[in-house]
Amino acid sequence: MAVSNFIAEEPAPDAAKTSSGSSFYLAMRILPAEQRDAMYQIYAFCRAVDDIADEGTLPRRERALALDQWREDIDACYAGKPKQSLEALTRHIQAFHLSRDDFQAVIDGMAMDAAGDIVAPDEATLDLYCDRVASAVGRLSVRIFGMHEDAGRRLAHHLGRALQLTNILRDIDEDAEIGRVYLPRELLAREGISTSDPASIVGDARLPRVCAVLAERAKGHYAQSDAIMAASPRAQVRAPRIMSAAYRAVLDANLKRGFDLPRTRVRTPRARLLWIVARNLI
Repeated sequence: MAVSNFIAEEPAPDAAKTSSGSSFYLAMRILPAEQRDAMYQIYAFCRAVDDIADEGTLPRRERALALDQWREDIDACYAGKPKQSLEALTRHIQAFHLSRDDFQAVIDGMAMDAAGDIVAPDEATLDLYCDRVASAVGRLSVRIFGMHEDAGRRLAHHLGRALQLTNILRDIDEDAEIGRVYLPRELLAREGISTSDPASIVGDARLPRVCAVLAERAKGHYAQSDAIMAASPRAQVRAPRIMSAAYRAVLDANLKRGFDLPRTRVRTPRARLLWIVARNLI
């Protein structure tokens, strides 16, 4: 589930270049070459650490060690001594003044998933998770997009949470199948829903009321994001506008379908994604 805001479910960079149906590909393809390559390097980092966190066949201790190795690798980038595979990322770190803390925050988010399956976290833990796996990626991205520091951080905060909450609502059943439920404990308890067993949580008839509250929360973050992007130079926010519109379409489709069982998987048609891109290029 980690880093699924901008990146995690997209194909690898080479595959993305031939997969025009990908929302990440479509959003990043419109960027100038240097920014686009930087985003692909961020993508590769996120994908690598996400794969470690989600590798269910790997013992948790080994996952933790693999993530610790990534911490050392990122530190080496900032020390000017990157491994060969991270030389391109290091160039972009220097060119766009990317923060080491944001890379480490992403790894911290992966470590939350790697340490144990998250089931009904409390509100504070859920927000911390969203910040690490989503908004931290956003903070790296807005520097690449060239946004003003204050506006960029606020956009990363709100849009990261909007996209991550959308993914949580979209992936309820898929997450439960691997023993995870990211819905907050307080909302579940308010409806009298058990907060310990994933299958019981996602099968409870009262779950749609929890989802409705979380959906409204996501809408609030989308609205805040819209206001920030409306006040920013359009060229700097074209890519996040596309990501926002694509994921809002996912949220709207899930709300239209509803959260009662059975919940069929909702996907955004490629034609819809292309229309979103075209609208933001005009």
